[in-house]
Amino acid sequence: MEFEDVKVVVPEVLKEYESELIKAQREYVSIEAIPLDCELADDPLEFTKSKFLGKPFIPTDMEYPKDENGKPMILLAQLNFSEIPQLSGFPSSGLLQLFFSSEGWWDMGTEKVIFHSENDLKKTAIRDFPFIDSGQYDELPVSRIHKLNFKKSVDTGCSEDSQFSFMFGSKDYWDFEDDLNEIEKKQFNEYFSSTGHKIGGYGDFSQSDPREYEKSQRDDIQLLQIDIDDYIMFGDSGVGHLFIKPNDLESGKFENAWFYWDCC
Repeated sequence: MEFEDVKVVVPEVLKEYESELIKAQREYVSIEAIPLDCELADDPLEFTKSKFLGKPFIPTDMEYPKDENGKPMILLAQLNFSEIPQLSGFPSSGLLQLFFSSEGWWDMGTEKVIFHSENDLKKTAIRDFPFIDSGQYDELPVSRIHKLNFKKSVDTGCSEDSQFSFMFGSKDYWDFEDDLNEIEKKQFNEYFSSTGHKIGGYGDFSQSDPREYEKSQRDDIQLLQIDIDDYIMFGDSGVGHLFIKPNDLESGKFENAWFYWDCC
């Protein structure tokens, strides 16, 4: 499979398997998350811009999202697809939002995912959020507003992702790695890396991929991966993921997306 303007060199230690490895590659969008030196209440980014944290776009004809206790939720991530390089099967416009409860965000299944169409974004937006104060951000895994930049990239596979399965002749991933010298292992591990903030592609997990254990989730697509940086961490060196079923992605049923995180 060839991807426009994006090339990944297969290292010499893997050249024997190059053609099959290229078939396993996946196009994705790499996210550069730039922390802003500002107070959480002083988000300088426009309401419809892609961001981690900050003030969300909420049209005036929509009720602000609340958790199960009726408390206002916090925007964790917002993706404006008109700012993002096009990925096959993903929207080319519209705004995807991930909201967390300010209390007990770590309980998976309590998050809310909202999608605003391109037409929705033309509506008048709520501009003030007096019901949210800085104390509600204290326990969240993201501690600074981040501006997001995007670049199309290629994922090469990852041993932790249950959707990546590759045999090196008669050897599996770990047996093949065990027989390599230190230089070859470095090349091997650099090639099979799925770290970083991203849209689509393979996932990197601190422990294991939850899709491996639930048959109904095995084909689910990674919508978003939020990795570790200086101001982002889920638990102890953990990574967050947003997944969605292929049919729900195709039909735009983003409210059915589900969030998962794990840590060391």
